[in-house]
Amino acid sequence: MEGPLHHVTDSNIHFLYDLTYKGSGKTVQEQMIFDHVYKAIEEAEQFIVIDMFAYNGYHNEDQTLPPLSRTLTNKLIVQKKKHPQIQIIVNVDEINTLYGSHTDPELELLKSHGIQTTLTNMTPLRDSTPAYSAVWRTFIQWFGQAGHGWVADPMADMAPKMTLRSEMKMLNVKANHRKVIATEKTLIVSTANADDASYYNSNSAFEVKGDIIGDALASEQAVIRISNNTQLPSFTPNGIENGDITVRLITEGKTLQHVLKNLSEVEAGDTVWMGMFYLADQKVLQELLRAAEKGAKLNFILDPNEVAFGNAKIGIPNRPVASELKSKSHGKINIRWYNTTDEQYHTKLMFIDKKVNSIIENGSANYTQRGLDDLNLESNLEVFAPSQSQVVQQVRQYFNRLWTNDGAEYTLDYSVHEDKMIFLKKVLNNIQGVLGFTTY
Repeated sequence: MEGPLHHVTDSNIHFLYDLTYKGSGKTVQEQMIFDHVYKAIEEAEQFIVIDMFAYNGYHNEDQTLPPLSRTLTNKLIVQKKKHPQIQIIVNVDEINTLYGSHTDPELELLKSHGIQTTLTNMTPLRDSTPAYSAVWRTFIQWFGQAGHGWVADPMADMAPKMTLRSEMKMLNVKANHRKVIATEKTLIVSTANADDASYYNSNSAFEVKGDIIGDALASEQAVIRISNNTQLPSFTPNGIENGDITVRLITEGKTLQHVLKNLSEVEAGDTVWMGMFYLADQKVLQELLRAAEKGAKLNFILDPNEVAFGNAKIGIPNRPVASELKSKSHGKINIRWYNTTDEQYHTKLMFIDKKVNSIIENGSANYTQRGLDDLNLESNLEVFAPSQSQVVQQVRQYFNRLWTNDGAEYTLDYSVHEDKMIFLKKVLNNIQGVLGFTTY
């Protein structure tokens, strides 16, 4: 989807973020996103539509985590009791049932209180790993996934066991990766999941009020339609749009088109900031290198890709990609690593800081083939705003704070994670990219 541009004022758009960092010898959390989600739920009277990739309470046994998923569930139940006629729809990815191996306790609790829930049916959508998908679709999918599981969940050892058939479906790697919350009063498009294992991740989001809510409902209706016949509530635009900030909802492949277009128009004197969990799409990388050649300043904060759901990773794709960008730009692209421990820098935020009018891209999509090439379901916001507007200043201050370590050691120098095994990881990253055998 490429939604129309909507005009809003500074008072109707807000930049939100979560940060986990080390300060004064202890771990500190600043959390804004779900505070605003809860407030949006509490103020809703007509409808609440939530599309959420991960929404469950599973994590590893050695982790102690706040009950994020159950808190969200309870907030929705309370609002349903307060307004019995309110329509609440929660749509999630099949990862929350481990692809059919078991039910999701959060969804079951919601259903018991009259709240509609949906598991996104990803089967009709394009496969991202053709070499494997051909085998899975032809010989395996017909047997279903439900049954008595005996395979451990690779992401959370507290979760119920999976059936082998579910694990084989999981290996087909297709996802409704969106994180959208819409009510009749506000829209939040975020990078933050509602699962307990993601509680401490650093994330970014934008909350917008106005007629763009209708675009979000239209986009979500398209996703619901491939799963069941649930009719989402209608939204009546008021038609009153003013302000010098414009916002647009973009999803899947349209996000790639807009990211490439905006990067292609970068000029000398502009600054491209990027905070990214996964950066790997070759088209995006080429535009970034061209922007550096034109004299723009490029500053990236990347997740070191050391951990996912409490499990160790080997730095792919960000470390080989960072090495490539540093080398091919002859050091013109500046890269710092977010200083993570057991959590992730899960942000997907690009900010093109221009002298007059700046551009912001943020949402669920990683800058990878799965996130940008009509494979995963993704939802993003694009913002065009005067460079001295409040929302642009908020994003600028966010990046400057992390880049300069103002008040804490948020980020680390590139050399900290400069990898001695980078050649082998580049080879592995390239092979995975060609074959599609990745989770990003």
